[in-house]
Amino acid sequence: MIDRRKFITKTALGTVAVGTLYSCVDNGIKPHDPQKKSGVAAGDDKPVKKPVLISTWNHGLPANEEAWKTLKNGGSGLDAVEAGVMTAEADPKVSSVGYGGWPDREGKVTLDACIMDHQSNCGSVAFLQDIKHPISVARKVMEKTPHIMLVGEGAKQFALEEGFKEENLLTEDAEKAYREWLEKSEYKPVINIENHDTISMLAIDENGDLYGACTTSGAAWKVHGRVGDSPIIGAGLFLDNEVGSAAATGLGEAVMRTSGSAMVVELMRQGKSPMEACKEIVERIYKIYKNRPDLEYLQIGFIALNKQGEYGAYCLRPGFNYAVYDEKDGNRLIDGEYKIS
Repeated sequence: MIDRRKFITKTALGTVAVGTLYSCVDNGIKPHDPQKKSGVAAGDDKPVKKPVLISTWNHGLPANEEAWKTLKNGGSGLDAVEAGVMTAEADPKVSSVGYGGWPDREGKVTLDACIMDHQSNCGSVAFLQDIKHPISVARKVMEKTPHIMLVGEGAKQFALEEGFKEENLLTEDAEKAYREWLEKSEYKPVINIENHDTISMLAIDENGDLYGACTTSGAAWKVHGRVGDSPIIGAGLFLDNEVGSAAATGLGEAVMRTSGSAMVVELMRQGKSPMEACKEIVERIYKIYKNRPDLEYLQIGFIALNKQGEYGAYCLRPGFNYAVYDEKDGNRLIDGEYKIS
């Protein structure tokens, strides 16, 4: 005979379970399916496209070329994203990354970078001076220390100990721009196609593994010591090898306020496409800034790449573009869709 108390308990629990199920359906929420893999709802029945590279701005085109060459010559995905963004770091014509980057309001070029692999290993440097390739220092932090981030003099000391060369990163063009800025000393950054910004790169390799890198000289004329989103895992760059990867460009403060790249990845985990995920976070940022006076110079953009090799991007206003490289269509530049003009 069934104990009366046990019977009542079982009946009550069963009623609660059924009620919860119907409540979910009534509210448009589908009950969790334990057989459904997280993060792949948008394309789990599609063949994986690989390799694929996506990077920010038109300096992403040469970056993609170098990264693709690295992959095809047997390099790892980590080698590829590092080699790719190094092209911008070494180009004096790129005014927002590495050598040639515009300085802070004291005339100092300070650099930020981070890198991440498919096993969630990551390394980062911030407020680094006199070292041309912060992305490579970030990789050394990842591989040779128990830490994730080194900053300032400590980061520089570490870089020198690892054999990096100290050099002056302030080019003649950057110094000229700085002298012109000093005449008014107004902080109104133009972060868009006119000035460019952070280079971020995401990759899925032949094995279907994800990698990412991000490097910048930050906002021109910033307060000495300012660090943006680019070296911060979860803000400027994030990936989960089961789901996808994302990276940011634009005003770092806006990205940090939302943990932007991590949120893009989490939305892909919930089943959104890369573009849909990027769009939702841009709209979230817009909601924060829409009544603020600094909205007038705000630009923000995200790129994303999911585990199926599907990519997407979205930005706040026109001017942002990104480069994509795959086997089918080669290397090309795409204008980002945007919210406001």
